[in-house]
Amino acid sequence: MSNARATHLSRRGILAAGGALGLGAVLAACGDDDAKSGGSDKETTAAKSGPWTFKDDRGQTAKTDTPPATIVSFIGVAAALHDYGIESKGVFGPTRLKDGKADVQAGDLDISKVTVIGNEWGQFNIEKYAALAPDVLISTMFDSAGTLWYVPEESKKKILAVGAPSVGISVYDVQLPTPLQRMLELAKSLGADTTSATITAAKKRFEDAAARLRAAAKAKPGIKVLVGSASQDIFYVSGSNLSIDLEYFKALGVNFVEPAASALKASGGWYENLSWENVDKYGADVIMMDNRTSAIQPADITEGTWKKLPAVKAGQVIARNPEPILSYDKCAPLLEDLAKAIESAKKVS
Repeated sequence: MSNARATHLSRRGILAAGGALGLGAVLAACGDDDAKSGGSDKETTAAKSGPWTFKDDRGQTAKTDTPPATIVSFIGVAAALHDYGIESKGVFGPTRLKDGKADVQAGDLDISKVTVIGNEWGQFNIEKYAALAPDVLISTMFDSAGTLWYVPEESKKKILAVGAPSVGISVYDVQLPTPLQRMLELAKSLGADTTSATITAAKKRFEDAAARLRAAAKAKPGIKVLVGSASQDIFYVSGSNLSIDLEYFKALGVNFVEPAASALKASGGWYENLSWENVDKYGADVIMMDNRTSAIQPADITEGTWKKLPAVKAGQVIARNPEPILSYDKCAPLLEDLAKAIESAKKVS
């Protein structure tokens, strides 16, 4: 999300993180090798009693005298931790839709049981946050600079001044298994039983899904997959680099449509902007479309050029979440759905 915070980008571009819509990759900054590689399970302390520590993907170690009881996290992180039995008391990021229902990024989280500190980009109610007396603040990071996702830069100092240590899990330019493992390690440090039958089965399902996707891609190497996201005036075509899901799918053999580097340059390597008149620039057999609420969904796209695309006419369009919920339970279906789409796809490009 792919979502750059550069001032020259539109609000749409900002909200489009995760590959299909612009992201913090546009923030030019350098990370260090320690932050890039992340920590290891040896660097965490299981939350049972006594002091708690966790070394995050910035290379920073969060410390508390006792295991964190009041966790405040980005909604996607809260959803992932929930799958591991760890609950957040406060959340920020796309949580509640206008009709009161949960956003897709909330996963199985019961949003009626959490305090929503901010529901949109730029929103973060510091008073609500401080009132929770948080023990730790957790988010993902979409750049190499260690920028905490959905924590507003303009109020970051005040937020951190509340006193809770922060934890950042990198989802920038790594393959999906890496942040999945890091989230599992974080959950373990917070007290999750990561050897439970439920978690073991979810991890096995993910591994089986990866094998299925690899086999599908190998059996149909000619099937081209385009990754897109729709806005009112622009159709975004993602490159397969930088995004955790696309980098992994590519490593498994998926044949992605790849915009030229020059076309991706303006977004820091994430995506190419196309007008709706040029939406047929690339031939594709399967189209993966951004399913976040910040994007127009395929059923609501009225552009005639979209409806004429061969993959659309063939019904070969599937959903994609550019900000995957980092639990094995939520990520296994992503691989299964893409594998199924490739297995059943007809060559139409």
